[in-house]
Amino acid sequence: MLLAKGYVDVVKGKTIEDAAILVRDNQIVSVGHQASVPKQDGYRVINLKDKYLLPGVMDMHVHLSSDAEDNFLESMNYSIPRQTVKAVKNARNTLMAGFTTVRDLGASGYSVIATRDAIAAGEIPGPRIWAVGHALSITGGHCDDNFAAPEMHSVAGGVADGPWAVRQKVRENIKYGANAIKVCVTGGVFSKGTKVGVQQYSEQELAAAADEAHRRGLVIAAHAHGTSGIKAAIRAGIDSIEHCSFMDEEAIKMAVKAGTYLSCDIYNTEYTLAFGQENGVPEENIEKEKQVSKAQRDSFRRATLAGAKMVFGSDAAIYPHGDNGKQFSRMVTFGMTPAQALQAATINSAALIQQQDSLGQLKPGFYADIIAVDGDPLTDISVMERVSFVMKDGVIYKD
Repeated sequence: MLLAKGYVDVVKGKTIEDAAILVRDNQIVSVGHQASVPKQDGYRVINLKDKYLLPGVMDMHVHLSSDAEDNFLESMNYSIPRQTVKAVKNARNTLMAGFTTVRDLGASGYSVIATRDAIAAGEIPGPRIWAVGHALSITGGHCDDNFAAPEMHSVAGGVADGPWAVRQKVRENIKYGANAIKVCVTGGVFSKGTKVGVQQYSEQELAAAADEAHRRGLVIAAHAHGTSGIKAAIRAGIDSIEHCSFMDEEAIKMAVKAGTYLSCDIYNTEYTLAFGQENGVPEENIEKEKQVSKAQRDSFRRATLAGAKMVFGSDAAIYPHGDNGKQFSRMVTFGMTPAQALQAATINSAALIQQQDSLGQLKPGFYADIIAVDGDPLTDISVMERVSFVMKDGVIYKD
């Protein structure tokens, strides 16, 4: 049994004082005031005193197999075993930061899928992971390997051109264990020779990817900075749009009407502009970050005001893993209430990955993913940067 000063009901956006949560095995049994949850014989009592409890939070956009602190170009030559070791390390750091569920949106060689399976087997600590395997890309697009010399004939594992090739690549990812899919719809900040606002995949190719993913029961994400690419992805039935940098009013209205989830990584720009050059990020990529940062935050603000479905997506790996919680305060600064920011990282993210009946709430019957912070996050959202207790699946990882 967990006792604490209070807990956050993320659905109602309210704090309940004098909290008690009873956990049996890996599930929550009861939640309420300490007086209403009777102590049970044989149960361990963990008194967290002045802390506040929340459901484990979720990050819907991470890349566990790489580190922002590494030299940008050198890290592109890391072997798959090296990237897998990175993913193991970063999975633990992410869990210790209170993120008990993440969606990894692209890694080489199925390295994160191997990490996910090791976590599920209880061999290493880490969050629950939804992993896409290779992100799909057009030839020469964002998510292809454009940094290698032509004579190297280097092609990223997710490259597919044309609707049937796209379907085949989705099927290939699923064959090797992907439980989510991602397509790169526009250019990106950290690729060579792409323009962030320019659409890459055609709407026909996107529709094929969405159809194939949904046929297999998987959620599909679209990397999309530019307006035309965002609209094409929404029309094609993509479930979530990542980055959303250049959204006009029509794009926002389309997202609201279609119920498309939006994931805006509005913290990492600060790290890139402060440390990118030191970490070897080429000037081309730093300049592209400058192009999108202000526009993305403006799109985030306008989409929030319009009532779009927003999830928490940080793009961890562009900044250090474990610092995910720093994005909460930026979400509040740029238009959300603290309750909305927490909902983005709990009930909204759970709904996106179709786990709304088991994750994202402190509620009987849900998995015992519980974290604690040193103050009420509805009063001071910055406490989400300092998680002091982590339980996942009924197991305490940080106390």
